[in-house]
Amino acid sequence: MSTGTHPEAVPTPILAVIGRPNVGKSTLVNRLIGRREAVVQDVPGVTRDRVSYDATWNGRAFTVVDTGGWDPDARGLAERIAAQAEIAVNVADAVLFVVDATVGITDSDEAVVRILRKAGKPVVLAANKVDDARSEAESHALWNLGLGEPYPVSALHGRGSGDLLDAVLEALPELPAQSFEAAGGPRRVAIIGRPNVGKSSLLNKLAGADRVVVDDASGTTVDPVDELVELGGRTWRFIDTAGIRKRVKTASGHEYYASLRTATAIERAEVAVLVIDGSQSISEQDMRIIQTVRDSGRALVVAFNKWDLVDEERRYYLDREVERDLVQVQWAPRINVTARTGWHVDRLVPALDAALEGWETRIGTGAFNAFLGRLVAEHPHPVRGGKQPRILFGTQAATAPPTFILFTTGKLDAGYERYVERRLREEFGFVGTPISLQVRPREKRKR
Repeated sequence: MSTGTHPEAVPTPILAVIGRPNVGKSTLVNRLIGRREAVVQDVPGVTRDRVSYDATWNGRAFTVVDTGGWDPDARGLAERIAAQAEIAVNVADAVLFVVDATVGITDSDEAVVRILRKAGKPVVLAANKVDDARSEAESHALWNLGLGEPYPVSALHGRGSGDLLDAVLEALPELPAQSFEAAGGPRRVAIIGRPNVGKSSLLNKLAGADRVVVDDASGTTVDPVDELVELGGRTWRFIDTAGIRKRVKTASGHEYYASLRTATAIERAEVAVLVIDGSQSISEQDMRIIQTVRDSGRALVVAFNKWDLVDEERRYYLDREVERDLVQVQWAPRINVTARTGWHVDRLVPALDAALEGWETRIGTGAFNAFLGRLVAEHPHPVRGGKQPRILFGTQAATAPPTFILFTTGKLDAGYERYVERRLREEFGFVGTPISLQVRPREKRKR
């Protein structure tokens, strides 16, 4: 059962930590997040697996992304750092640029500065490895980078880290005081899927000549530009994403950020449209994206694109694949489209409406308990180890996604939970949405 986060959770701002290999980025990240999580080794370029961490300072939450030097054997050093910086600043709300104060300004640092200036994102300059007054005086030379005041800090000993964190908070956007829901506005749709399945073609076909405005949605940790599109007489906000290519932990820089963007887009959306290339077999990557949507508790529509390339034989095998691989999301509306020509693209709006309606469905407590009574009478929980847990009472705790709490006399089998969910869908619909079931076993009172 996917529990999912509530959509009213506003995404935290993202701080990208960039700099040459071995300037102490990971040590500084550990200092910022207050725990030793980033891999630290005295060898350039060891940061290459998990690189995003949750951090809080003075009651404000933000996400720290340690960009580390991936693939140290790639092109020339300056060029590689520059490419890394470019990806990082695209996805971040603010950048922490770490320079080794004991080395001073290098060509690589200057290449990064050019990118930072062009990006126009807020930058905090950290002069690292300042362990004493003498090296603090050396750090003043970093004013020459033209990025403003360098903050002298010792990642190793913690010297100056408080002032640095204060500067970071100042650079990061304040979270909006009200959530998206409170503000109303267009329904938010993330278009997700592997690279080259036709996500951008679909968005372009939908936007057509009816594009309302291109909006950067500042302060919402967004890299892809949102499109406000008029469809079916209403305005929708489409969040286009870069596709997920590989497992995040083995992904190279571009791919890591692509997957981070996809996860962020799903978090910002209310409903996700998973675009799958109908002419190819459903892949492990498609399955992984589906799991991400389920875990996030968002509504889901599955769009099989490139339908003009699907012949009778492929259709037969695709039906088998859907039965086998999409069993976890049988509830998601499925549509067949050809984004390139616009064939059946008009079917997307009814599918989105159905998924959002299911996502926001609420059942009254009376109706829910009457349903539970019938269900238990028809199909009681099997006896396990001489005990037979019973469902005493239930309530719907939340919508978006529908979340139910069952009070029981004991733990329910996973199979019985699936049965309850299946019957819930048969009775009340819940098209297009994951359902979260939470079981609260009650201790028997001793007489």
